Amino acid sequence: MTEEYAYQERPRRRGRRALVVLLVLLLVLVGLLVVADRVAAGVAERAIADQVRQEIAKQDAQSSPPEVEIGGFPFLTQVLDGRYERISIGLREVRGSVQGDAVALPTLDVDARDVAASLDTIRSGQGDVVAETVNGTGIISYDSLAALLDREGLRLGEQGGRLAVTAPVDILGQRLTVTGTADITVSEQGKVALRFNNLTAEGLPNVPLARTLLNNYAQSISIDVPLPDLPFQLRVREVRPLSEGLQVTADASNVPINAVS
Repeated sequence: MTEEYAYQERPRRRGRRALVVLLVLLLVLVGLLVVADRVAAGVAERAIADQVRQEIAKQDAQSSPPEVEIGGFPFLTQVLDGRYERISIGLREVRGSVQGDAVALPTLDVDARDVAASLDTIRSGQGDVVAETVNGTGIISYDSLAALLDREGLRLGEQGGRLAVTAPVDILGQRLTVTGTADITVSEQGKVALRFNNLTAEGLPNVPLARTLLNNYAQSISIDVPLPDLPFQLRVREVRPLSEGLQVTADASNVPINAVS
């Protein structure tokens, strides 16, 4: 009985060992495919980052090296299909020159969705890479905006979801602290306008001339914000005050991205 039991047990153990070996080989193969997929994605991400860097330079702007991430998994199947779910581009410390005025964007995040690029385009480096939709979110620092207004002691920030201003102003020989909020509008052309219409000052003399001087100051700091040209044909749609700065939201559709040109 013992010999017969041992004879039956040995084939079972061999079968289990074969199954374990097969599973290990499958796991190794999957691991190699994942590594190859990520390596290919990394090569494409570096190529896109280089193209973005060139585009920024053409606009006489500066930024830290672009951070690019191609979304969706696996990457290689997207290459074969000629369509990519998402390409995210992160830019930091973006600075540009517009009519001599420096505009700083500590962050500019671009999200391209449903990006079409044929396999032939990838192979040859010729042709168009087109994103169905592109969304961008950037931040204009309050320090940069205050520098544009060029008024001594002026400070900007967010208060109750609105852009707030505080500044010392000389009115009729008195040094007063002016406070108030701005109306922010975005035109169809994507131009951003700040209008300070309701400024107040504690201790303001109750005479028409004092009110006129305060209104004149409000007009002097009401400006059209000189934004730099945004990449990928992005057009500003909304501006919202946040604690860290003015959040600019922009979008575009059917945008060519020459990442492999």
